[in-house]
Amino acid sequence: MILHYIYDPLCGWCYGAKPLVQAAQTVLPVIAHGGGMMSGANRQIVSPQLRNYVMPHDRRIAEYTGQPFGEAYFEGLLRDHSAVFDSTPPIAAVMAAQSINGGGLQMLGRLQTAHYVEGRRIADSTVLLELAMEMGYAQEHFHIAFESVDSQAHIKVSRQLLAQLGGQGFPTFALENNGQFQLLDISSWLGKPQAFADWLKQSMSIDGTSKSSALCGLDGCV
Repeated sequence: MILHYIYDPLCGWCYGAKPLVQAAQTVLPVIAHGGGMMSGANRQIVSPQLRNYVMPHDRRIAEYTGQPFGEAYFEGLLRDHSAVFDSTPPIAAVMAAQSINGGGLQMLGRLQTAHYVEGRRIADSTVLLELAMEMGYAQEHFHIAFESVDSQAHIKVSRQLLAQLGGQGFPTFALENNGQFQLLDISSWLGKPQAFADWLKQSMSIDGTSKSSALCGLDGCV
């Protein structure tokens, strides 16, 4: 049995679900699929409008999940009008880490902390390389892997999977068992990673499909 996780590095609810992903990894394999919420035409330069839009949602995510958001993010990155929010480079970094040593989800977690707590510009390749080196990756090795991955094709396949599953946005979780997929509504487990892990151990499926209220849409968080 496998847990599929369709995420975006710039999705606040995905950051809120980070402890659940970490807990799930102790129980069963988790495969990450980057959805490209803010890729291509959806890239955004940080602006007062963007800050005013995301901050109430981020405050709600923090309250609902207990995940920390740093002042370096709220008062630093979200006021840096030279910064760009682009999902593709961090997705490529996750793919590179996965290709090197299976560390894609660990890289994703590090990027989420860098973005939401430390206020770092995770769309910048130089920042991504610095973070990779902090995690112990050799600079040249990671750079080659980063440049080699086909992030656009990955995003396209992730979107196809999301549509196939009937997922509404990010994060979307689905259990796969013998080729059969079961959507999970993780809303009730947000902030309760141990309960999620216990549920996965006890019962690897749920009846029916549920639409989660705690997610980001295909083109942004709501």
